[in-house]
Amino acid sequence: GGAVYSPSMTDFIFMVKDSSYMFVTGPEVVKTVTHEDVTSEELGGAVTHTTKSGVADLAFENDVEALMMLRRFISFLPSNNREKPPRLPSQDPADRLDFSLDTLVPDNPNKPYNIKELIIKVSDDGDFFELQREYAKNIVIGFARMDGSTVGIVANQPLVLAGCLDIKSSIKAARFVRYCDAFNIPVVTFVDVPGFMPGTAQEYGGIIKHGAKLLYAYAECTVPKITVITRKAYGGAYDVMASKHLRGDVNFAWPSAEIAVMGPKGAVEIIFREEKNDPAKLAAREAEYKAKFANPFVAGARGFIDDVIMPNETRKRICRSLAMLRNKKLENPWRKHGNIPL
Repeated sequence: GGAVYSPSMTDFIFMVKDSSYMFVTGPEVVKTVTHEDVTSEELGGAVTHTTKSGVADLAFENDVEALMMLRRFISFLPSNNREKPPRLPSQDPADRLDFSLDTLVPDNPNKPYNIKELIIKVSDDGDFFELQREYAKNIVIGFARMDGSTVGIVANQPLVLAGCLDIKSSIKAARFVRYCDAFNIPVVTFVDVPGFMPGTAQEYGGIIKHGAKLLYAYAECTVPKITVITRKAYGGAYDVMASKHLRGDVNFAWPSAEIAVMGPKGAVEIIFREEKNDPAKLAAREAEYKAKFANPFVAGARGFIDDVIMPNETRKRICRSLAMLRNKKLENPWRKHGNIPL
């Protein structure tokens, strides 16, 4: 009933399978009113809320596992919103290079790869605490440490829906970015996004307003923001993923990055639509477009990228940037409160 809003107002919710339940109306009331036959577990159990509704962050097998993971989770967080996150000295050098990252992104731009591999390889001791891992899997969020300090990670996942942003992933990432901002946790964003998910279901569901939540969260965020573009960064989706235009502090790109309004094929078909009946000409135009724009240097020349870095030095450059931004002070103009597009 109404008591379910108590956990929903908290920052994070952990649940245990087959013993934790949350619902506004229970199975009996549902059956009486709508004639749906549903069990407590199906209606509001841990699996339901971590996969379908996104209300809970993690589901565990038993109470002991939940408490153990909670202890690990708490170690990333400050005691209150006026403190910096705790620092844990690490034996993992901040300038460690990882040459396996040089071959992480496939040569074929349509082939997926696992962004979690990058996150684990740049984190201290490979320690990454992922949140909401079973919900909106096309975006990855969680906490890691770099050079001993806690950072919040937001990353597009090319393995799921090619890393496209949709309603669920925008809300998931926006809420996480706002939490990090509220508790002085720097945000590191890994970008490989071909755009927002097209289709009537997304448009009718309000993707414009829900996508704007992510835009708003990053724009409002005053903690250090470091962005690494690994491959695709197209159009509006590039904008909302912690770009320079949203006050990104340090924006890096790998040599494989493509920063453009859209992919070469789509762009050529629109710009040279009068040549659409001549495949040879279109192919030549596409090759020309790729040579000109399918690299990070045009964006770099315009100041939208601070540096093009080799993938193997990603950890070193992020740690250096975090050290530089450790005492960052930024205050938004005063107002009674922001009006996030809810």
